Amino acid sequence: MSTIKLNKKINYTGTIVLKTGLHIGGTNAALNIGGPDNFVVRNPLTNVPYIPGSSLKGKMRALIEISTGDVSSKGEASENPNGVAGKLFGVGANKGGHPSRLIVRDAELIIDDPEVDFSRTDLLYAESKTEVTINRVTAEANPRTFERVPAGAKFNLNMVLNIFEGENEDELKRTLEKAMQLLENDYLGGQGSRGYGQVKFENIEITESKY
Repeated sequence: MSTIKLNKKINYTGTIVLKTGLHIGGTNAALNIGGPDNFVVRNPLTNVPYIPGSSLKGKMRALIEISTGDVSSKGEASENPNGVAGKLFGVGANKGGHPSRLIVRDAELIIDDPEVDFSRTDLLYAESKTEVTINRVTAEANPRTFERVPAGAKFNLNMVLNIFEGENEDELKRTLEKAMQLLENDYLGGQGSRGYGQVKFENIEITESKY
C-alpha cells in the first residue's frame, strides 16, 4: 500500500481589498419590498457579508486552467492530473488525481476598519446599485437592483498550502501566487464585465509549520 507524508503547511494571511463593488450572490429568502433584487451572501448569524472560500478558490483555479490551456473551447476543464492546476487544486480519483493541496477559508468582512465608514452605506455593510437593461426592439427599460459590498471594503484572507513528501514545493507556491496575480487582473463574483469584483491582495504574510 502506497503512503504519503505531510511535510509542512504554508499559511498565507493578508487582506483582500475591494477596488470596485463586489457581488457574490446569496439567498433572497428575506425579501423586502423596495429592496434589491439580487442579494449578497451573508453570515446568517451576524448578517455580515463574506467571501466564500469556494468562490475564491474556484475562480483562481479557473484562471490557472485558462492560462495553461487546460480548458476546452466549450469551457470545460480537462482536469489533467499532471497539470499545474490539478497538482494544486486537486483532481477527482476517477481522473487519476489526488485531493486539493490548497485550503481556502471563508474571508470575513473587516467591519471595524477605521478607514471604512459603513454608516454611509444605504444597506447594512453594503450598497444598492440599480442597473437597466434595454430591449433592443421596443427600447423598453427593465431596471434591476444589485446589492454590493462597496469599493474600499476589506476582507481577511486565510489560505493553507499543504506540502507532501516528494512534491515540488516551489511549483505549488508559484502556481498559487500566479493565481492570485491573475485574479487581481480579472474579477471575483458576478457582473465582472460591468465593473464589479476588482480586488487586490495586500499585506500578505507567509508562515510555515513543519511536521
